[in-house]
Amino acid sequence: MTDILSAAPVRRRPWSRRTRRGVDLAFAIPLFLVETVWLALDWIYGTGLEVWAAQGDKDRIDAAELAHMGRVRTMLIAVIVIAVLGAVFRARWTVVVHLVVALLAGGVLTASHQEWNENHTPPAGCVRYRAGC
Repeated sequence: MTDILSAAPVRRRPWSRRTRRGVDLAFAIPLFLVETVWLALDWIYGTGLEVWAAQGDKDRIDAAELAHMGRVRTMLIAVIVIAVLGAVFRARWTVVVHLVVALLAGGVLTASHQEWNENHTPPAGCVRYRAGC
């Protein structure tokens, strides 16, 4: 007669064991490259060319900068979600790489917001509802 109670239960939860290093790096490295290249290309081609094509039209430049900030914010959320999924699956390098990309995207977003605030602040002596401000 076999003893059924002595058999250890099989754990099928993703956090029960660590993801193999090869699989972890196979996901981490290409995602890191794609995400950083996307940030650079979006800044150059998404925003830079739109600002160049605006030819000084302030409304088009503002729209391009706001669209860029929205895309970077969306990417930041996606990168954080992937980092959380990597933590659930205990993929150490995926989490580290995506936290680095999240810091990079956060820096880009912070720089964009600071540039936006510098370009859209009224002059120092300007009263809010006065004409010409």
